[in-house]
Amino acid sequence: MGFIKALIRLVILAVVIIFAFVNNDFANFNLWPFYIEVTVSLSVAIVFFVAFGFIWGKFDSWMGYAPVRSQLRRQKKQNKKLSKEQQKLTKEVEGLHENISTLKEEKKAAAPKEPLKQRIAAWFRRKEEN
Repeated sequence: MGFIKALIRLVILAVVIIFAFVNNDFANFNLWPFYIEVTVSLSVAIVFFVAFGFIWGKFDSWMGYAPVRSQLRRQKKQNKKLSKEQQKLTKEVEGLHENISTLKEEKKAAAPKEPLKQRIAAWFRRKEEN
């Protein structure tokens, strides 16, 4: 996308420059509130006003996106904060998993198991009543 934008800008720039230098007459500009009259080549005036318009458009666009940039900065700060919190919770969960596994191992080691045959036999034995 950046290449296409650059290509379009180059074409427009070439057209403006060609148009400016083909119109090589002099033009008078009156700066009204100051009563100053300036005579310059029309090509210089065209290039100046196109450049001024381009810079003004960039500035206006930059100012228009100021709230968006501010919101992005706030979101980056919040993302960093949440990432730190997530890392802390992940470490805590890993510690809890280790505790669970050690408790299971301790439980297995503490309770001696009967052989399977004796357990099955105990299921089918009748309970003797006293």
